[in-house]
Order: sequence, then structure tokens, then C-alpha cells
Amino acid sequence: MAASTPQPTRQLAAEPTSAQRLAAEFLGTFVLVFTGCGAAVLAAVFVTGDDVSIGIGLTGVALAFGLAVVVMAYAVGHLSGGHFNPAVTLGLAASGRFAWRDTVGYVATQLFAAFVAAAVLFVVASGADGFSATESGFASNGYGDRSPGGYSLAAALVIEVVMTAIFLYVILGVTDTRAPKGFAPLAIGLALTLIHLVSIPVTNTSVNPARSLGPALFAGTDAIAQLWLFLLAPVAGALLAGVTYRTFFGEGEAAAPLEVATQG
Repeated sequence: MAASTPQPTRQLAAEPTSAQRLAAEFLGTFVLVFTGCGAAVLAAVFVTGDDVSIGIGLTGVALAFGLAVVVMAYAVGHLSGGHFNPAVTLGLAASGRFAWRDTVGYVATQLFAAFVAAAVLFVVASGADGFSATESGFASNGYGDRSPGGYSLAAALVIEVVMTAIFLYVILGVTDTRAPKGFAPLAIGLALTLIHLVSIPVTNTSVNPARSLGPALFAGTDAIAQLWLFLLAPVAGALLAGVTYRTFFGEGEAAAPLEVATQG
């Protein structure tokens, strides 16, 4: 009788260290802010020397934010969970999907990454003659006279709370054990694209305090004066979704973090 060939044993992947998780959050947040806001600052409106407009417009900017989330969630989501957004981190903690003790490190890393991304974008954008971060708005968020469509403070507050809550419901839903596996980053990125398509005219779309903080620090005092809304409203919407998801929709045996939900 022929001896059986021993089967190779599969090595279990080591759990990411805290430093690796924070590095993944830094990279993901950096890419999201740099490419999303970069699309708005550098490519939304672009006219050639022949006066031909080839800018990507509102739709292109919305796609840039969504694609950034899809790409980076697949790239590093298995390490950190792919939050890239303080509101997401806090909403997941409120839902019981993420440890509160880890929120400070995640949020601090995300805010710092957004600042670095905005700083790099500022250097690039300043390479064009006549560029002014203050006059252009530098992809910052706003209401009233700083809203792209002139929408009021109340309208901005409502849409940021509602859109962030929707975003968290999507994240919590696609990482539920009852949801199809492997498609979470795609659904989350498409949700962010949809959110931008609706709300860019109202506030320039935040749903992410880090995304709002970075550009505002370079866009002048008016942007900073309105920053409070885009720090608080997304967090309020995320917490609302986090504490109500289980009540509204139930939950599987053990909901999967994005580290697991990215796997087929």
C-alpha cells in the first residue's frame, strides 16, 4: 500500500498588531481624503488651453470618494477593519462591533492622516498659478453662503445626520453574518458614492469628521468657523445608527468585522 502524501498544513495568519492596525487606518484615511478631495480640487473643473471643459464634475467627485473606500477597504480592511472615518469608528463602537478602548487611537490616527493628506494636496494645488485655498474653498464643507447650493444650517445638519446614519446602516448590514460574504467593501463604497451624489450640492458632503477637518484647516477662518457642524453631525448620525441597528434589524450569531467580511 502506497504511503499517503502528507498534506501541507495551512499557517494561520497572525493577528495584526496595534501599530499595524493604526498604520492601515492612516493609509486608508490618507488615500480617501487625498484622492476624494483631490478630485474636487484638481479635477472637478478643468478647462484645457483650447477652452474645452474636461472636468469630472459632481459625478466624478462622488465616484472618487466611493472608489477610494472600495480600494482601501480591500487593501487594508483585513488589518484594521477599514474605518477611515471617526464617525464609523464611533458608530461601530456604539453597536458593540468595536471596542471603545480602541476608539481614541483610531480617531486620532484618522484625524492626523486627514491633515497630512490635506497638506500634501495643498502643496500640489499650490503649483498652479493663482491658486488660493481660501477663495476656492479647497473642498471644505459648509452651509449658508459656503454651501455649494446655498443651503441653510438646518438643511446641512439634517442631511449630514441622515446620510451618515444611512452609511452606518449599510456598513452594519453588509458586515452582518446574514449578508453575502466578500462584497462588503464594494457595497460600502457604492453607498458613499450615492451619498455624495445626493449631498454634494448641500454641504459638499462630509459624513466624515476627518475628511472635513483636513481641508478646513487650509481653507481659511470661514471654513473653520463652520467646522463644528461637520465634526458633530456625522458622529450623531453614526451613533444613532449604531445604537438602533440591532433593534430594527436584529443580528446574526456574531456579526463579522470588515476584516472577515472582505473574505469570500
